Amino acid sequence: MKRITANAVRMLLAGLLVAAGVLGLQTGALSAPPASVAQASCGDTSGFAKVNLSQLPPEATDTVNLIKKGGPYPYPQDGQVFDNREGVLPDCQKGYYHEYTVKTPGSDDRGARRFVTGEKGEYFYTDDHYKSFKLTNVDA
Repeated sequence: MKRITANAVRMLLAGLLVAAGVLGLQTGALSAPPASVAQASCGDTSGFAKVNLSQLPPEATDTVNLIKKGGPYPYPQDGQVFDNREGVLPDCQKGYYHEYTVKTPGSDDRGARRFVTGEKGEYFYTDDHYKSFKLTNVDA
């Protein structure tokens, strides 16, 4: 019986890596995509980037847990109606959206991170103070 040398194992692994690269196999292809997220009945959310809650900073999970419990919230603005003045979110009736602060460690104020929720269960995350949003799957 022939013995497999360490050099043979290295050559085999190198060959497999090259083959994977040629075939376009990437680690992202092996990870699960974000599960479905809520869709606003008053507007199309299909153009929004989607993200799983587990991919966001840990403070985002803290905020979602507070939202699900109904508070108490750390800032008086939390839970207030979000007017969508920037027009980035789907155009829904006034009162459809509410905003919540996602704490930013080291910040002296509320910082730029927020969740804006919709009446149909949508969670939109922004880390740039409403300039852009990611539709968030809060169950993943």
